[in-house]
Amino acid sequence: MRASSVQIGRCIVGGTLSAMILLLCAGCKPPGKPTAADIEPRPEEVYDFATLYKQNCAGCHGQEGKGNPALPLANPVYWSVASDDTVRRVTATGVRGSLMPAFAKSAGGTLTDQQIEILVRGMRTRWATSRDVLGRSLPPYRADEPGDPKRGAGTYAVFCAQCHGPEGKGTKKGSSVVDDSFLALVSDQALRTTVIAGRPDLGHPDWRGYLPNRPMSAQEVTDVVAWLVGHRKANPGQPYPNDDLTQLKN
Repeated sequence: MRASSVQIGRCIVGGTLSAMILLLCAGCKPPGKPTAADIEPRPEEVYDFATLYKQNCAGCHGQEGKGNPALPLANPVYWSVASDDTVRRVTATGVRGSLMPAFAKSAGGTLTDQQIEILVRGMRTRWATSRDVLGRSLPPYRADEPGDPKRGAGTYAVFCAQCHGPEGKGTKKGSSVVDDSFLALVSDQALRTTVIAGRPDLGHPDWRGYLPNRPMSAQEVTDVVAWLVGHRKANPGQPYPNDDLTQLKN
């Protein structure tokens, strides 16, 4: 039985419309298929400084590097005394005896070497912008020689006691710097860095601001840090002496 001319016409029109629809949708994505922008990158594929800093640093060092429990990184004095190699090493391997963890994958962290480099370069670009330390004799990041706690006691009395008290136990102006918990959670280098670079977020001056027109010398910084370290207990928070504990166990 032959198809009528009407049926043939309908088939031709229908086929033409189907072909046109297919051509129009050739560039369309299927419903529900995610685009590249919809797919979240894997952690090791994040190369944006702001994202890396927020995810890894802001919790301790504060938004925009303004400080929180840890040292504010948006401090030009810090970037004047700490080299890129120093910041890179600290970020990668952490700081033993402190709350600063290792972030490099090679040290058990989650960041690649490239991501750490992005963080270091990004922080220096943003925060090492002040020129007010040019021409100043900065104490070195690391001590050139061991400090003397006895000399440090005298240095502390001159530069620090007015805020932290004669014994370092704190006043209304400044907190205790000999507290067991504080010294247990901060490294020797962190103490030195704070003495040199200060804590702008807490109103703590840098090495130039303890006394008017009287910056601390490198040796005075080293000695006062030795005095502070001398107050650190081997087992902070232990409720009774070792001898008593031994007797109880026996």
